[in-house]
Amino acid sequence: MAKLWSPAAFRVLLTICCVPQIMLHSHVSAEEYYIRQPPRSVIQTPNKRSESDPQQVHISLAGKDYIRVSWITDDKEAESVVEYGKLPGRYNTMATGEHTSYQFFFYKSGKIHHVKIGPLEPATTYYYRCGGRGPEFSFKMPPASFPIEFAIVGRFVTVFFGDLGQTEWTNSTLEHVGSKDYDVLLLPGDLSYADFQQPLWDSFGRLVEPYASSRPWMVTEGNHEIESIPIILPHAFKAYNARWLMPYEESGSSSNLYYSFDVAGAHIIMLGSYTDFDEDSAQYKWLKADLAKIDRKKTPWIFVLLHAPWYNTNTAHQGEGESMRNSMEELLYNARVDVVFAGHVHAYERFTRIYDNKADPCGPIYITIGDGGNREGLALEFKEPKSPLSMFQESSFGHARLKILDETRAHWSWYRNNDSDAVIADEVRLESLSTSKQCWGITDGQESSSSSSSSSVTKDEL
Repeated sequence: MAKLWSPAAFRVLLTICCVPQIMLHSHVSAEEYYIRQPPRSVIQTPNKRSESDPQQVHISLAGKDYIRVSWITDDKEAESVVEYGKLPGRYNTMATGEHTSYQFFFYKSGKIHHVKIGPLEPATTYYYRCGGRGPEFSFKMPPASFPIEFAIVGRFVTVFFGDLGQTEWTNSTLEHVGSKDYDVLLLPGDLSYADFQQPLWDSFGRLVEPYASSRPWMVTEGNHEIESIPIILPHAFKAYNARWLMPYEESGSSSNLYYSFDVAGAHIIMLGSYTDFDEDSAQYKWLKADLAKIDRKKTPWIFVLLHAPWYNTNTAHQGEGESMRNSMEELLYNARVDVVFAGHVHAYERFTRIYDNKADPCGPIYITIGDGGNREGLALEFKEPKSPLSMFQESSFGHARLKILDETRAHWSWYRNNDSDAVIADEVRLESLSTSKQCWGITDGQESSSSSSSSSVTKDEL
């Protein structure tokens, strides 16, 4: 694997050829008593394995009952095969996949392997080995029904965090995430913060491998994944698309920058903030068709992830998601999307249910969680006076968990990184819009009573 370019050479290169990259009960926060920790240094994770051994192993969901295993080898002759089974060291099934590589100026990537395995049984642990050699890994498939947990993290639990990077705070966040079980991890963009220094992608892959090899990591791109230079390097997302292959083809998308997937009774949509999104775009047309396919009786929950927030009262990155919101917000509103998660802003903020800049009981809850541990530090200032739409805001590193209990109930909790401890600073009970008679009773041409000033929503009514 190539070594890091010297800082001096890299600065010269950028100077010459680069331009700037064109229900609800809130837990009472103790923020006023919390001394915010400063940014920490970038950490680089070296490769301690042989050229033929797999490194940077991570897995992702790849259609119903399938997992995609991805890894990198320095050995260009290494095979793209995965052996797997239900018992340690006993692999009774083998799958063969594909491989790719890429060059970025003087950097040449290793051999990047992607192998799809399955069909697999839900809620079952599998043991696997990549390329016929190296260490054994294991993962647990998500359950087929509620409860489930996301780690954002469920009985549907998922872990969420955005703008992860690879600093000492990143390591702290990952340790907190890994300290409790979850089913799927969601990350709304800004993974490695490589920013043209390609060996940092390798370092990031090694840093997250203990976590990303044992639970599916589902990601979407952020601005730090763009890595394009006009004329000289016009094709963006080269490293991201090669390394983090998501199930876009399985969801009918034509681009790895936006896709969707189902897990248990939830439909998760990953949108691209940095590819075309107007009404004539492929992404818009795909999103419209994807939403139309959802049967809310079978899939009562819909969540959307994107990078640049549509609603944001932090002074950082103001208005950067506005064009996308103007194009797509109505689609999400009409589909009764439950929650929209974003990153980009290096802070945490949770809004009430909103549509078109007004409180609306039929709109999504908007949550910004761009606080995974990036090297740039926190966005400390929020606009004054505080917007009545913003229910909770804090500038701290952390992560969150979304536990889906059943078809109607879920629990969201945001954990602040308090040095060695993860402390719940915000939590809220959620109810799915799929069962809201009020929201589904609205027909085209009718004015929603929820849009009137007399029915604005308070935080205790969500």
